[in-house]
Amino acid sequence: MAKIAIIGAGMMGSALAFPARENGNDVRLVGTPLDMEIIDACHKCNRHPKFTRDFPEGISFYQFSQVNDAIKGVDFIIGGVSSFGVQWFSENVLPIIPDGTPLLTVTKGLQDMEDGTLLCYPQLWRKTLDALGKTNSLCAIGGPCTSYELVAHDQSLVAFCGKDKAALEMMRDAMATNYYHPILTDDVIGVEAAVALKNGYALGIALTIGENIRKSGNENEIHYNSQAAAFLQASREMDLLVRMQGGTKDSFMVGIGDLYVTVYGGRTRKVGILLGEGFDIDQALEKLQGVTLESLVVAKRVARALRIQAAKGKVNLENFPFLMHVDDIISRKAPVNIPWNTFTQWRE
Repeated sequence: MAKIAIIGAGMMGSALAFPARENGNDVRLVGTPLDMEIIDACHKCNRHPKFTRDFPEGISFYQFSQVNDAIKGVDFIIGGVSSFGVQWFSENVLPIIPDGTPLLTVTKGLQDMEDGTLLCYPQLWRKTLDALGKTNSLCAIGGPCTSYELVAHDQSLVAFCGKDKAALEMMRDAMATNYYHPILTDDVIGVEAAVALKNGYALGIALTIGENIRKSGNENEIHYNSQAAAFLQASREMDLLVRMQGGTKDSFMVGIGDLYVTVYGGRTRKVGILLGEGFDIDQALEKLQGVTLESLVVAKRVARALRIQAAKGKVNLENFPFLMHVDDIISRKAPVNIPWNTFTQWRE
């Protein structure tokens, strides 16, 4: 039995408590300062407010003010914050975790630097840990797994990536169940780049759904040709971007699995459909009541990085017509006009 602390009581962090506890571990779920009401609800009814199933019995719930008690003596810590909590996690969690305690993060995203390079969040956190003089192993989770389906025990295949093989094996043994199946890889940047990129491209694919609704209405048949065509081009561009980051083909495939599941559910699909129907980004976000969308962030950051690299002659923007159009839609309120002809002329 392992002792596991999960910091971040959002949907994915909380969903990971299911396989962790059902595998017989001592699980402590810790909310961030934004999760206080969630933790209160968990104490009262043993259920996350957005789940339809109770937590397995035996999970302990902590407010962030109790975090030091929660992480005492744990075998590893799971970071469950969203990409919007990356800086907070770096400033408030990394300094207090015991030196040597492995960290497994489920936070997906890329940060663009001034020179046009892209760093994944484990790379950014490694810099913080190094500055603190800490030696913690830093691993990450990526792959096609939505929180509500994990809670429902749908079969899920994910990647645990990291450079510390022993830590990865320990985490896999603690988390693997008959429905949650981690595969192990040392390709951190490949997995993290792939699963971050899929957010921007999933939004782009969802544009085709909105366009067909706008043209034909909700009552007509769902069209799949255009979705598949957009999926094909998204796969091409993602493959090139993952390889540019130094990632492997297997890591790219993890991202494609994640792309598939993201196209068919969640907030990214909703905003893409609204944009395809003709709403601009502000109108779409207003209809979604101001929800935060990682897909918008990653598309902007990657497009910005590519423009910097293109100005230096290092990349050709013509290799990324789909991503650049998505960025034009969300950054410049350009109308949806998917550049289909460029897809037929696409060359690496």
